Amino acid sequence: MYQCVSAGRSGKMGAMERYVTLRGLRLYVREQGDRHPLLLINGLGGHADMWGPAEDRLSETSRTIVFDAPGTGRSSTSPVPIPLPAVAKLLVRLIDELGYERVDVAGYSLGGVMAQQFARTAPERVRRLALVATSSGWGSAPPDLASLALISTPARYLSPQLYKATSHLLDGGDRFRDPNLKHAQAERRNRHPPSLLGYAQQFLQGSTWSSLHWSYRLTMPTLVIGGTRDRLVPAANSMLLAHRIPDSRLHLLPDEGHLMLFDPLSNSSALLADFFSSPDHARSNAWRTGDAVDDYERVEQALRAAPGVQPLKVLSGAYRAWVRGPVVKKVFGS
Repeated sequence: MYQCVSAGRSGKMGAMERYVTLRGLRLYVREQGDRHPLLLINGLGGHADMWGPAEDRLSETSRTIVFDAPGTGRSSTSPVPIPLPAVAKLLVRLIDELGYERVDVAGYSLGGVMAQQFARTAPERVRRLALVATSSGWGSAPPDLASLALISTPARYLSPQLYKATSHLLDGGDRFRDPNLKHAQAERRNRHPPSLLGYAQQFLQGSTWSSLHWSYRLTMPTLVIGGTRDRLVPAANSMLLAHRIPDSRLHLLPDEGHLMLFDPLSNSSALLADFFSSPDHARSNAWRTGDAVDDYERVEQALRAAPGVQPLKVLSGAYRAWVRGPVVKKVFGS
């Protein structure tokens, strides 16, 4: 069931806002634009209004669907942790409630993790997939210590001053040293902070999950985008995803960092718009100019060279070796 709310609350002209209740959770949802539906899944603690220029750009060529995940923004918080497979089933019910049979999906950061799980749970419901500044979970290159410490708490959602002082730790790009951009991002980010419980649940979801042993089974066309200066999710992780997913293309954007989708000057939104709006994805410029990642040794070298918390690097490296070992190959066929 759903309840409509005033479109003026988001400041988005022509947008349709509503609350959808699924399994006792009340989720905020906003749709905007026409053409094929595109589900946008935000990152750790993120809410719908943070999409900003990316939502505006993509709604010109798609019917964008943005929402606040349980425990974030204007949505209610589950009293118990929700594992990612259950989150994926919740998203299936959400698009059912909205009346869509098949959608495009773009996942950013932790939202990319959710997007992969959604694509595994209901592959017949996903036409095209995009994974931006995200990873395979365990088996990937971890963040550096400063970035990991920053995302371990929701403090940057609660204090605009802290966000302005630390956004470069997440991004790594020079653009987010711009005081005007920092101010705009801080104001938007702090508008609807996540609940402490909701943030902790999302952090747990992302830190206990991996797609490495099954992502080769994702068959939908997949565009993978990473930033060469991303300190939170090193670019090597995008290479690993593009190597594991058979029908994929990779773009590593020079001098861009983790917050690329929140940067109005980033090329990431244009790549997504081109990929999702083209009648034939294989003829889109985003696909034709992307790289097919076939050389695993190059991927492994990039993963080993990536900066990151050393104990986590060792554990992730061991997990990659296990996934590529004979036992897992025999069981999963990877």
